[in-house]
Amino acid sequence: MDFDDQLRRYFGTADLAAIPPAALDAGAERMRVDLGLEQDRARRFALWAVLHMLGAAPDLDVAFENAADREAARNFMDLTAPPREE
Repeated sequence: MDFDDQLRRYFGTADLAAIPPAALDAGAERMRVDLGLEQDRARRFALWAVLHMLGAAPDLDVAFENAADREAARNFMDLTAPPREE
């Protein structure tokens, strides 16, 4: 599942800056629905990752039954977190 393809599917464009706030909310809601229905672990992770980057992801214990998937999500969160100021 390609990032640009996900953006086009749920928001109608691959340009995040061009998505109006209402369309962003509606697309994120459709993604959450698809996340709940998706059975393939890799596709679930991809959906969750985009939702996380949009600030709309469900909690890890809700999104992932598998402990390894939750750990992978924590690693992803760490890798994508903004650098800390020291």
